[in-house]
Parts: sequence; C-alpha cells; structure tokens
Amino acid sequence: MEPRRSEVIVLRSLPYGEDDLVVTFFCREGGLLRGFAPHGRKSRKRFGATLSPFAGILLQWSAAKGSLVRMKEAELLDLRAELRTSLPALALAGYGCELVGKILPHEEGSPEIYGLLRAYLDSLCRQGPRIETRMLFELRLLKLCGYEPHLLHCSRCLEGFSGAQARFDASCGGSLCGACAAEGQGMAVSAGTLGSLSRCLATPLEAFEGFRFGPLTLAEGSALLADCVRSHLHGALKSLGFLERVMPQPQGGGSRSNSP
Repeated sequence: MEPRRSEVIVLRSLPYGEDDLVVTFFCREGGLLRGFAPHGRKSRKRFGATLSPFAGILLQWSAAKGSLVRMKEAELLDLRAELRTSLPALALAGYGCELVGKILPHEEGSPEIYGLLRAYLDSLCRQGPRIETRMLFELRLLKLCGYEPHLLHCSRCLEGFSGAQARFDASCGGSLCGACAAEGQGMAVSAGTLGSLSRCLATPLEAFEGFRFGPLTLAEGSALLADCVRSHLHGALKSLGFLERVMPQPQGGGSRSNSP
C-alpha cells in the first residue's frame, strides 16, 4: 500500500522502549489513528519536535500489521508552543484533545471536527484560557457528533418555553418543561442561558473570538454542558481532574434543588 501523507494534529505521544514513540493523531480524512514512530524520541531528521502533543504536522505514514500505522516522517506546521506558557491553557488543550479521542469513533474522518479542534487550539494560543472557549467547543462537538441537546423546547413534549426557567437533564436529551420534569429532576436553568447557547449553535464552527457570557450563563452553561459530555462518554476523562484544579468551573448555576 502506498504511503499516505496528510495534515494531522498530534493528540498524545507515549514513550515506547528506549527511543520509540506511540502517537495518537487526528487526520482530517482518516479520523483517529495510532502510529508507531521508530526512534521518535531521538530522530531529529525524520521527526524532531514534531510529535509533541497539540502540534499541527504534515505526516507521512503507511499501513502496518496490527492496530498501529508506521510513521515515516513529519514536517512541523505549527508547534503551538504558546499553550505551554499557561497551565490553564495547557489543561484546556489536553481536555479538548482527549474529548475528541473519546467521543469520536476511530478511523472515522470528519473534516468539520478536525477544523473545530484546530480552531479551538489556535484560539487558546491567541486568546489564552477562557471558559467561553471551552463551552463553545463542547457545544459544537456535541452537535457534530449528533448529540445536540434540546435547548429552546422540551425534550419530551417538544413544546417551547414561556417562563423564565426550565429544567435540564442530559439523560433525557436536554431541557424539560415544568409539566414534564419530575420534582427535583435535573438542574434549574434560565431561559436566557438556553437562548444564548442556542444562538451560539448558529455561529461559524471555527469562530471562538468575540464571545462574552454573563456570570449566570457561564455558571449554568458550564454545568449543563459538562452534564451532556458525561452522558455520552464511557469512563472518566483523565485530563478533567487537572483542568478542574487549575481552572475551576464557575459556580452559582445549575442548581438541582430549586424548582423551575
């Protein structure tokens, strides 16, 4: 089989033996792939610093026996070194890469998700760590994977909301009206938060700049999106604990005790 050559994003690199690497990368057309990079930790000619997490590279590889492709050589396009100057930015980048690796089936290409992840990492380099950036990334990724939550209408009766509050339960598909929600079910969320998130879904997938949310939307939106992400993953994200330590989510929204 002829070697393949494509632009990819390095998601993770793990040492193997004395100087080899096993690399997880995301290809626009090929999806998530794992590759074996012989002498990847020492070979300056073929790989250099190109296999660092979050780097954008032009990679050549070929099929091999087993589940790993064989990585031939790589050309660095963007190291994204700015991510390593801020712990919160580094944590957000690691979280985004792991989330894509967990939620997207392997070897399933998605140019839209590839573009979203690339824009997310680039935004973290330019703007630094922002809660809005994480929220936009989660919301858009859920939509692209077919997990878009019901926001402006009840996920059960499909009626629109007329009041100032609703309930939100990701396990039921999203928002619930007062008539459909059991007592204490899900979390209380304001109509303003649901409207803001819905409007964000109408914006370009790769646009992260210029978004500013108020304290209530930040708190409620962060809580409900985290609930959505958890409901579509099998197992916990290793990067999430580190992210929550260096960049805690806003508090004050998503109450599970207040009635709508």
